[in-house]
Amino acid sequence: MTIDPRIPRAALITGGAKRLGRAVTEALAANGFSVAIHYNTSSDEAVALAESLAGTGIRTITLKADLGQEAEVATLIAQAEAALGPIGVLVNNASTFERDEWHDATRESWDRHIEPNLRAPFVLMQDMARTLPDGAQGVIINLLDQRVWSLTPHFMSYTISKAALWTLTQTMALALAPRIRVVGIGPGPAMPSPRQSQADFDRQAASVPLGHGTSPQEVAQAALAILSLPSLTGQMIALDGAQHLQWAPATSEIAE
Repeated sequence: MTIDPRIPRAALITGGAKRLGRAVTEALAANGFSVAIHYNTSSDEAVALAESLAGTGIRTITLKADLGQEAEVATLIAQAEAALGPIGVLVNNASTFERDEWHDATRESWDRHIEPNLRAPFVLMQDMARTLPDGAQGVIINLLDQRVWSLTPHFMSYTISKAALWTLTQTMALALAPRIRVVGIGPGPAMPSPRQSQADFDRQAASVPLGHGTSPQEVAQAALAILSLPSLTGQMIALDGAQHLQWAPATSEIAE
């Protein structure tokens, strides 16, 4: 895969020290990108990853910010650029994922999802677009969720935040064209959530049509593919084993 040489070789990855974010960070670094690794509470993991990558000759910086606090979000692009130069790739990976339902969702649970999952990515997109040098091309990758194509009434605040980020992905693809492409990745089962045992996760992954979910490495490969496909924008790549296409026999067999 050939990555457009007009993309500045520096990337900011939110939540870039753990789980899917770490895999994307490592893949970008392996392809010559300097990386700004954002974290909130995972200081040890971020520093260890940065030191490991720096040992291979990659320029790195770690940036702490609570994405629920806009004053902290507003400095991230500037800090990353001061250390690494113009940011050509922004990966909005970090998110809050907690369960609430219509009957127990609160203003606090709503804000706890909307601020980091939607508002923070938008602010970062704005700041990146404003500072991208003339003549450069940029790419924004938003980590979404296959559920934006298969809505359920569960995880109410989380689902709304991700569905809105999917809409923002499409509208910003239009707004920022032709200089910046905006693409989403919608994982299905990739790693056990904090609420799942390994056995629970294995059952969930086996239940999708392909019989398996995705992996951090596949998500990272998708991110690299996005960088190498210059006509791709305003789309979501669902890495979910067709989970979003699943149907419920109990209702689908009712005559209409």
